[in-house]
This record gives sequence, structure tokens and C-alpha cells, in this order.
Amino acid sequence: MSNKLFFRVSLGACILALFVIVLGAYVRLSDAGLGCPDWPGCYGQITAPDDAEEISKARLIYPNSSIDSSKAWKEMLHRYFASILGLLILIMAFIAWKQRKQKTQALYLPLLLVVLVIFQGLLGMWTVTLLLKPVVVTLHLLTGLLTLSLLFWLVLTQGKAWKNRTDTNNNRPSHARWAQIALVVLAIQIFLGGWTSTNYAAFYCTDFPTCQGQWIPETDFSEAFAFFSETGVNYEGGVLSNRAGVTVHFMHRVGALITFIILAGLAIYLLIKSEDSLVKKTSVTILLLLVAQVALGIANVLLLLPIALAVSHNAVAALLLLTMIVLNYQLHSPQYDRIEYST
Repeated sequence: MSNKLFFRVSLGACILALFVIVLGAYVRLSDAGLGCPDWPGCYGQITAPDDAEEISKARLIYPNSSIDSSKAWKEMLHRYFASILGLLILIMAFIAWKQRKQKTQALYLPLLLVVLVIFQGLLGMWTVTLLLKPVVVTLHLLTGLLTLSLLFWLVLTQGKAWKNRTDTNNNRPSHARWAQIALVVLAIQIFLGGWTSTNYAAFYCTDFPTCQGQWIPETDFSEAFAFFSETGVNYEGGVLSNRAGVTVHFMHRVGALITFIILAGLAIYLLIKSEDSLVKKTSVTILLLLVAQVALGIANVLLLLPIALAVSHNAVAALLLLTMIVLNYQLHSPQYDRIEYST
């Protein structure tokens, strides 16, 4: 075994994690989150019920469920790919443990990823059994993004040559701290976006830039951000009152404005001040992704959330997160080397 093998498995897991997140968004946005009423199977079998006999058996087991094979298959495909991702993470942990005596081998992060993927599996189960409870579905999304971020960090750190590197913690550029703050701001905005999606709050404001004809609509924060909501309620389609739904949507817009100002300001500043060509390229990428994300957000409101644009909005958010991680990596380690392992 070698670091090259670990890097390749990490890269494959990272790409698959991004795909699983986008696929999960598609499942959620196409209202297929309860396509299978049980877990880990689907209507008591390992595949979605397809033919008349399977559907008939499913009706006997779940007489109160409305069986939609297309939605069931979407949900099961998401589970299959998530299971493959879990297997790749287990392989990474095994390789890391076998190579733990090598100085350049990361160990604790792969082991942490195993814990995360187990927790993610539990959240997937609770998403179904608790009938799309918003706090569970949002945690499922955020844990998926955290898994993606940690996998990407492993790709960045394990795919490079650590030749005669010195500790650069005391020599980091002063704006590295601002990049860390910007990453935290982006994480909060991603949470607000996830909370908007899992509460089906996108349709509460169908005009822009106003919300229901008001610049500052009436709000109800106590209901809008009630994380410990009632159990046993089917949350598919959303259950928030109009004022609470407007609050969730409006806060996502406010967060988007703040995030855009902070990230765009940082990227423009680095374009002007940085002497590193790669940092400049990363800054340009951030600006392009920000513009694309804002355009997608506005289009989703005005066009009433077409699924292609809604899924793209989720995908660009994930790409923006990864790009911000790259920027933090570059600013934190100004003496980084080029990736030496090829795939």
C-alpha cells in the first residue's frame, strides 16, 4: 500500500460524495424523500417495487402508503450510492490504519469520517421514520456537506509532497483569518438554505426583491426556527404558518446578501493584494460561483422553483464551499506544493 492508493480512494470518495449530495437534493426537491416508507429496504425489499406483483405485495405490507415506483427508485438509488460512499470511507480508514506509522499518512480524519458516515446513515433512517422532520433532514444535509469537506481536505493534504515544509502558522497572511470567517459565514448561509428547503419555504415569497409585496415582511421567529418540533407529523410539503414560512425564506435572503458581500469583498481584495497567481484564480472562481448562485436563487423565486434550477442551486452551493476550502488551504499554507499524485 502507498499514499498514492489512499489519495486515489480519497479522491474517488470525494467525487462520489459531491454526486450523492446533488442526488439527495434531487430526491428531496422531487418530493421523493418518503418514496420508501421503510429503511434500509423499500416496502420490505432491497429494490423499489416495480411490477404489479411487487406493488401488490407492497400494498399488503403498507396499506396506508401511496406507492409511486418512480419516487421509490429515486430514493433507493440515493441509498445505493450513499452505501458505496460508506464502503469507500471504510476502505480509506483501513488503509490509513495500515499505514499509520508513515509520517505523511493522515489517521484521525479517516477514522472520524467512519463515525460521520455511520451517523449519516442513522440520519437517513430517521429522515424516513420521523417523516421528514426538518431538523433531521437539515442535519442529514449538513453532515453530508461536512463529510464532503473533510474528504476534500484529505485530497488537498494527502495529494501533495510534504518536502522540507516548515511550520507556517506564524507566517500566515493577515487576511487568512478573514477567509476563515468567510467560510463560517458561508456555512451559516448553507444551513439557512437547507432549513428553507426542508421546511418547503421557497414558495412563501414568489416575488423579488420584495417578499409578498413587502421589503421587510412580518415575521415569527419562534415558529420558524423551532428545531424540536412535534414528532409523528408528516412534514412532507411543509407545515409552517404563512408568517413562519416567510420568516425562514426572508432570513435566507438576508443571509445571501451578507454572504455575497463578505465573500465577494474578500475575493476582490485578494485579487488586488495577493501576489499568488493560484490565490487569484481561486478568487475569480469564488466571484463566478457567487454570481451564478445569486442568479439561480432569483430565478428559482421568479420561476417557482423548477427542479433543474433548484438542484443546480444546491450543487453550486457545494462547489462554493469546496472553493472556499481551497482558498483557506492556500492562505493557511502559503508554501504548499503542487499535487504530485496522478489519478
